[in-house]
Amino acid sequence: MASQNQSVLHDTQVAQGGSFVEYGDWTWAATFGDVDAEYRAIRTGVCLWDVYALQKWDVTGADAVKAIQRVFTNNLQTQTVGQVRYGAFVNADGAMIDDGTVYKHADDHLWVMTNADDFPTQVAGEIAGLDVTIESRTFDMPLIAVQGPGSRDLLQAQTETDLASLRYFRFLPEQVKVAGIPVWLMRTGFSGELGYELIPARADAVELWTILTNAGGVPVGLDAIEVARVEAGLIVIDADYTPGQTSPFDVSLDKTVVSDASVGIVGAEALAKTAAAPPYRLKTLRIEGSDVPEYGASVKKDGKVVGAVTSPAISPTFGVIGLATLATEYAANGTSVEVNLGEDGSRAARAFVADLSIHDPDKRKPRS
Repeated sequence: MASQNQSVLHDTQVAQGGSFVEYGDWTWAATFGDVDAEYRAIRTGVCLWDVYALQKWDVTGADAVKAIQRVFTNNLQTQTVGQVRYGAFVNADGAMIDDGTVYKHADDHLWVMTNADDFPTQVAGEIAGLDVTIESRTFDMPLIAVQGPGSRDLLQAQTETDLASLRYFRFLPEQVKVAGIPVWLMRTGFSGELGYELIPARADAVELWTILTNAGGVPVGLDAIEVARVEAGLIVIDADYTPGQTSPFDVSLDKTVVSDASVGIVGAEALAKTAAAPPYRLKTLRIEGSDVPEYGASVKKDGKVVGAVTSPAISPTFGVIGLATLATEYAANGTSVEVNLGEDGSRAARAFVADLSIHDPDKRKPRS
């Protein structure tokens, strides 16, 4: 079996009591011993999450924007320097191959962050002939997410940069210092809360993590992050969507799909057809009882399969919940459905359709 890639922070996290899980080709911290405390840090305090394994690509060349726009659903033509755009990466059939973010440094320089590590190969055919170079920067760009209602106050005490002036989904295109360490600073995150993400040099990552921990940041792992992201309606590849099969509309990414065909997205025609009448919606189900369904559990209405649970979770705040892809006619809030709890379909739990982000339907908290 091939060895797993490890974060530059791995040994430090071992010393902090972390336990680990293998996910893809990477070893991730699962928990630091108290998942409930980690969850509370996300929702009421400040958490630190090591996102080293996020795939980071340096995209340069005169056609950088044109190339990425061909496979990215959000509008990069109107993106300004220092702005971040989230969306889906699609093929010519309008199916998602990944989802992620694009950071604009200049007209000829972008950062692209994805889940899969073969992004250049996936898009090679679509960008052939363009003046663009895509270089992996994952291993030399550690990413520390500082998330939670107290994140701004904790970081502001460590920097002279005015964090209150940095708007949501913006980043500073020049490095600044946090705790005396040069970092790229972004107002982004994967928690559904106010938050920031920091990219120091690889050699500085352990020192920065340690300083932020000593300042009150609580290290968290995937177990707590999974609950928080399900509450916030944030999707994960291979759970909430299947690369090469799922439309962005199936996971309710409508707002990230530009409707202007002249922008140059390869799947524009297919996307426009689906946009006219999306057959599926991604919503949250509030599931009665204490049993948690499996990933992919069927959802039924009057005995008819109308969807599937893509990401179940036990929330300390909301009880048993799950993201679910539902046929549009059954996706209205308050609709009563049944969720399969057994492989043979012999048991089911009643559930009710709710907002995709059950934690913060209008996403006001990360914008606060």
